[in-house]
Parts: sequence; C-alpha cells; structure tokens
Amino acid sequence: MAKLILVSFSLCLLVLFNGCLGIDVGLRRQQQRHFGECNLDKLNALEPTNRIEAEAGQIESWDHNDQQFQCAGVAIIRRTIEPNGLLLPQYSNAPELMYIERGRGITGVMFPGCPETFEDPQQQSQQGQGQSQSQRSEQDRHQKIRPFREGDIIALPAGVAHWCYNDGDSPVVAVSLLHTNNYANQLDENPRHFYLAGNPDDEHQGQGQQQFGQRRRQQQHRRGERGEQEQQGEGNNVFSGFDAEFLADAFNVDVDTARRLQSNQDKRRNIVKVEGRLQVVRPERSSQEWERQERQERESEQERERQRRQGGRGRDVNGLEETICTMRLRENIGRRSRADVYTEQVGRINTVNSNTLPVLRWLQLSAERGDLQREGLYVPHWNLNAHSVMYAIRGRARVQVVDDNGNTVFDDELRQGQVLTIPQNFAVAKRAESEGFEWVAFKTNDNAQISPLAGRTSVIRALPDDVLANAFQISREEARRLKYNRQEATLARSSRSSSERRRRGRSESEGRAEA
Repeated sequence: MAKLILVSFSLCLLVLFNGCLGIDVGLRRQQQRHFGECNLDKLNALEPTNRIEAEAGQIESWDHNDQQFQCAGVAIIRRTIEPNGLLLPQYSNAPELMYIERGRGITGVMFPGCPETFEDPQQQSQQGQGQSQSQRSEQDRHQKIRPFREGDIIALPAGVAHWCYNDGDSPVVAVSLLHTNNYANQLDENPRHFYLAGNPDDEHQGQGQQQFGQRRRQQQHRRGERGEQEQQGEGNNVFSGFDAEFLADAFNVDVDTARRLQSNQDKRRNIVKVEGRLQVVRPERSSQEWERQERQERESEQERERQRRQGGRGRDVNGLEETICTMRLRENIGRRSRADVYTEQVGRINTVNSNTLPVLRWLQLSAERGDLQREGLYVPHWNLNAHSVMYAIRGRARVQVVDDNGNTVFDDELRQGQVLTIPQNFAVAKRAESEGFEWVAFKTNDNAQISPLAGRTSVIRALPDDVLANAFQISREEARRLKYNRQEATLARSSRSSSERRRRGRSESEGRAEA
C-alpha cells in the first residue's frame, strides 16, 4: 500500500514538473522570439506611415515592421474619434494599452461569460408571470459601461472585444500600444484587429497588403456584376466570411438580417457616425462622483491585493480571478495632484503599474506620463526590465540614447506626435526645450523600473568615493562633487542655459571644422 502511494505521488510530481516545464519553455520561446533583433546602431523619431479616413474620424498607424518596433515587439496606433463617433466593436490578437490624449467618452469591454449588469427598468405591466418573450426583449441589457477622459490609461486584454464612443463636444484622440510579443499572442508578430461590425480597413496594412485589398475588392465587384453566388461576403468583419444562411441559423433570425451583419456595402469604415445620440444604459454621475467612485474602487482593489499577498499566493496568479467581470481597467495618470515624482518648477512623472492597476499584471504592461517645464531635465537613466516606447504629447525635447558599446544611437529632438523606442538597458536622458515637453511612455513590463545615473538615488551616488576616483581617474574631492552636486532624484533644472548650450555647440562645430 505504501509503495502504491509513493508511486502515485511520484507520478503526480512528474506530471506537475513536466507541465510547469512546458509552460516555462513556452514562455521562454515567446520571450526569445525577438532576441537578436535589438542590434540597433541608430534610432529614429518616427511618425505615422498609414492613415485611414473614416466617416467619423481617422486612424493613423506607425510601421510595425520598423526595426525599433520589432525590437520591442510592439505596434503603435492613434485614433481620432469625432463627436458622436463610434469606434466599431473589435478585438485584437495582443494586449492593448490605450492612453487618452484628448477628449472624453464611454467604452464597453465585453468579457465572455460576464452578466449583463446594466439594464432598463421593467415596466409595471411587465412584472407579472405573463410577461411575453417580445416584452422581455424590449428591455435593454448589456455589460458594464465605463467612462473615460483625458489622461486615462485603459487596459484591454488580448481577444476581449471592446468599443468606444465620443459623447463629448471635441475630438477624442487615443494612442494605443499593442504588445505583439506578449505571451497572450499565439499568432505572429503582426498586429491584427478583428472587427465584429462594419467594413473596416486594416489599420496596420503595408503597401503590398493595400494592393492585395484593392485587388480583392475589384474581384468581388466583378463577381457581383456577373451575379455569381458567393459563399463569402464582401465585407471585412468576422461575419463576412460566413454563409448568410449559416448566420441566420446561428442567431435564429431571417437571412436578410444575417446579411446585414456582413456589412458588404458599408462604406463608413472603422469609425461611424451615430444617428442622433448613442442610447445606452448607464448611471448619470458628475465628474466629482466619478472621481469618488474611482477612488473607492482603487482602495477596495488595493485592499484585495494586500489580502491576496498576505495569503501567501505571491505572484502566482492568472488574472482570471473572481473579480474579472468588475475589475478596474482604467487609471488616470494625467492629473498633477497624482504625481509620483515631482520637482517644483521642473516637472512631474505619473506612473501606472500592476500595484496601482492590478489588471496590468495580466497584460504585462505599464506606463509613465511625464511633464517637463522649460529647461527641465530628466537625468540619464536606464530601464532595468522593460523596453520603453515614448510618444510625444506636446512640445519638444532634446533626447539622447546610448547603447551597450557607448555609442550614441539617438541625439535629436523629439517633437509632438513622434514616437521613439528606447530598448531595455539603453541609457537615455531628455531635456525640455523652450515650450516644455509632455510625453507618455508605454513599458513592456507590469512593474517597470528605472536606475538613474545621476542624482540623489543614482548608482553613482551609491558607489564609494574611492571606487569612483579609481574608475574615472579623478581625485576624491571630484568624486564627492560628482556624487553630491545634484541633489534632486530624477527631475532637475538644467544647470546651463539654452544660449550657453548654443554657444558651446557652435564652438564645438567650428573646432571640428578646423580639424
């Protein structure tokens, strides 16, 4: 009997070990997919290469095949939604982190299996047992509606459908990062959006794909003129490829209604204009009430997280816990009062990670929102455990990036609307120009960390005087000045004026010309 128990226990351990090894190998393969693609000798400030003009907005995307994005395993997209515009329901093959640059609106994120907790009240006449199916169907029910505003970060898991609507008076501008190298993406490195409605264009298509799409539409048009019966529709949403009768049977509707799902003749593209105003069930609250609710949700979520950690489960979570249907997907990092790092008259940095927004542990992403005033300096530092993809919101900054060989791979201005990728461990510094500089940086780790090279919390400050003196061949007094002359932590005022830098730059240029 004891031998049987021992054998059974050994088999269980073997299965468990193999299962864990298989998961670990799978994750390692996913993480190593882009190894060898970060041998970058030059970085560039990139601008959008593709634009789609839709009925109620536009979509711009950066070339995801660029070496910088291939290194980080990401894709960038910017959507502009006009007032009363609706971004059609869709899902993607990779986790998405969306930053609301401007505007406000509402979004729905449809988690499979979650209840329809937002509903119209029943009429008194419909409360009896004799309520008919047609009467019940008149009552609108749907999943939770979530408001958003300028400065919000919205977390969207891979494969989860969502939509956005602009209920304000000005355009909504939303910048998104898709982490295509994430373990949740089992397809390939190409970002893919699967639309549930409309006849959308591919936001990330290259020139060859555009030509293919044009040929496909021309062929479909010719077949339509010949009156040929097609099994596939002419639209580009997920219903377009199904037979209309198959859809009618699946939804228990007539064939004409099923054909409307395929949106074959829809010319509005990805963002459509809503007739009238979008009618959804949602509680009406003031901005103060929304802030109060957000604060309460954050506090209760942090309390649950604290209790989970005290329970000894550590980080061994899969994200699919009991709160999946009500989990918080939004955190505002635009408010000055919420700053995590602040230096008066210099600037601030707001961060969001899995400690402040636990769903990010599932996505393995985080973000940083920065604001530097004129002559403000973000001291040289490196990202310990993540790539950083920086999008310039406003203003200009002089940015320098240095690789592992001490080579300057970027030394230029980063302007509004441009994107720059800083690979993991590459050293970077930025200094705001005369109009200041604001940015958001998406990071490929749910708890991204930096290590400053200068300032009160820097690695230089942590080294003994004698180590610095011998390493740099300087005196101990010079080593102490190197350690203690900069008292700020990460944000500081530039010690040299812009005019002085210009004079110094001219003299250096003249010296090189004479040489």
